[in-house]
Amino acid sequence: MALLDLPLLMKDAVRGKRSAVTCQLKCASQCAFGECNSSDNPTFRDIASSALTRRAVLGGSTAALAIGLAGTQGALAHPAAGRQDGTGRGRVDRRPPNGTKLTFTPIEPVPATVDELTVPEGFAWHPVIRWGDPLFDDAPEFDWDAQSAEAQKRQFGYNNDYTEIQELPGTDGLRAVMFVNHEYTNENIMLPSGTDAEEAVEIGRAAHGLTVVELERSSRTAPYRYVRGAELNRRILLDDEFTLTGPAAGSELVRTVEDPEGRTVLGTLGNCAGGLTPWGTLVSGEENFHAYFRSAGTSEAEQRYGLRDAATARGWENAHDRYDARNEGYENEVNRFGYIVEVDPFDPTSAPRKHTSLGRFKHEGANIIIAEDGRAVAYSGDDEVFDYLYKFVSRDRYVEGDREHNMTLLENGDLYVAKFTGNSPESEIDGSGAVPSDGAFDGTGEWLPLVVDGESAVEGFTVEEVLVHTRLAADAVGPTKMDRCEDVEPSLHSRRVYVACTNNSGRGTEGKAPADEANPRTENRDGHVVEIDEQGDQTSTTFAWNLLLVCGDPAQGDQTYFSGFPADQVSPISCPDNLAFDSVGNLWISTDGAPSGIGYNDGLFRVTLEGGSRGRVEQFLSVPVDAETCGPIVRDQDRSAFVSVQHPGEDGEWGAHTSFFPDFDGRGPKPTVVQVLRAPR
Repeated sequence: MALLDLPLLMKDAVRGKRSAVTCQLKCASQCAFGECNSSDNPTFRDIASSALTRRAVLGGSTAALAIGLAGTQGALAHPAAGRQDGTGRGRVDRRPPNGTKLTFTPIEPVPATVDELTVPEGFAWHPVIRWGDPLFDDAPEFDWDAQSAEAQKRQFGYNNDYTEIQELPGTDGLRAVMFVNHEYTNENIMLPSGTDAEEAVEIGRAAHGLTVVELERSSRTAPYRYVRGAELNRRILLDDEFTLTGPAAGSELVRTVEDPEGRTVLGTLGNCAGGLTPWGTLVSGEENFHAYFRSAGTSEAEQRYGLRDAATARGWENAHDRYDARNEGYENEVNRFGYIVEVDPFDPTSAPRKHTSLGRFKHEGANIIIAEDGRAVAYSGDDEVFDYLYKFVSRDRYVEGDREHNMTLLENGDLYVAKFTGNSPESEIDGSGAVPSDGAFDGTGEWLPLVVDGESAVEGFTVEEVLVHTRLAADAVGPTKMDRCEDVEPSLHSRRVYVACTNNSGRGTEGKAPADEANPRTENRDGHVVEIDEQGDQTSTTFAWNLLLVCGDPAQGDQTYFSGFPADQVSPISCPDNLAFDSVGNLWISTDGAPSGIGYNDGLFRVTLEGGSRGRVEQFLSVPVDAETCGPIVRDQDRSAFVSVQHPGEDGEWGAHTSFFPDFDGRGPKPTVVQVLRAPR
């Protein structure tokens, strides 16, 4: 008997491209139950059609708005002027973008049945660390047939997602510290089917959480390997204490019978993407936390976050009272998840912190840049269909060299949610993804305030309510419903901000929000990437925007857009998820969901952002069957890249595995952090 009961009906109910098993285990098949956002915000088209008959949203006249954004919007709207149009006229720049040292011949798409990690000619891949690898000197070696919760607590966790590597000072780049979060588990392919059910629950819990681990290499051209028993190695587990910070800490909304002060939370759940702060700590987003809790599901807040009165797939609520919000004293336990978590990888004794000031929703992650006035600005997407894009601006300013002070910057500040307005006639946004007559999907936008100067900006909500029930507060101010905002990354080169919208198969279907210029396709299977320009001021409440990519496979007849770059000269790409930049400013995209859609394994892709080849997509690697590409890190100076290969062989089961990555030993798959670098000559 399988350890997890995954209803077969889910396979028919899932409308997206991801495996039905992944949907059930990662997000409790939320799409099968309808979107959480049933608010009747003004639609994008309502906003666009009224733009010329009202005062502009930025506080001035429509004319003033046009003048204020003209310079930036012109650059964004027509980035491909004069480029080859696909008929052979003109010229495309074939040089390495921005002079990068990481040159490669793009690989061909790999069919979704292939259980291999495919890299360009002249490159090789190396496992850095696998699920179950022992982290400490006293940790047991991994044993497929004898895994235990106590062993797992001392080993690398499951389903590695966000990954970051920082070189250790004074080691000439030969030693580093790596941070990894562990999003979720699939006990059906992790453990023998005869495993005791209670022990399986505890093994699964121990495989969640966070890992800090030291790495070493013999030279800059050699692969990293992890260091067992290193000083900074750490596993952060579901029974470890996390400190709540910010205005909602201590509020009645986060108090429980086990924490009557509402300031100390045990563990973190559903960790997805994250970011490296300018002061050297790591932040991780708590995303699909709702999948771990059973709840009455009757309140507006519970329904808005996808909480239901139904057994969870893992059944933790049967073993631990705090995962059942119906239990007296635990009604608020779920309100203690859904935040941005900050970890200091250089202090193994420090308590991780959950920052309520950045709001509570299904954070894909957060990425931070220091604004021109010294304040820290964090961007975050709510990874749910028809949910929103957010920005946080710290109250206090960054102080170079004062790490202790800088580690308080995410505790207080202003919180905003985004509203997009297009500049094309409504008739030209017909849901097909066809490019408007001005040659681009583009427009202006504003950041709508939720909390400003420590006060609520939402009528009827206290500050604590805004920060704990952020989705409800955002609904009240009318932001734009997006197609799953996942990773949101500001470029340190251009200071533009990039938003990966993974997909939304419900867009434009009956009773749901129609296509708009920022989300231009109905039943959006393949996703798109938004580019935002705040004109040199990250604290601004206004911005210009355009779509960098409308993804898909042109060879299969998909309606795509690559900023004007010829569609027949790109690598097909679907479901953009995590984003990263190399040292010279090129964008890298990892994907999640391609296998059941355009028929290829997921991968890692480079995108040129500037010049005559803006919009060119080149595939660098492909992950094995059923796997998702997570946590990309690109070290182009070393001609190297890293990815976290998550949930390989997800559709298998014990005794009938579909993947044996990375060891190919016939036992089963292991999520693994992988490094790709030039092969020795």
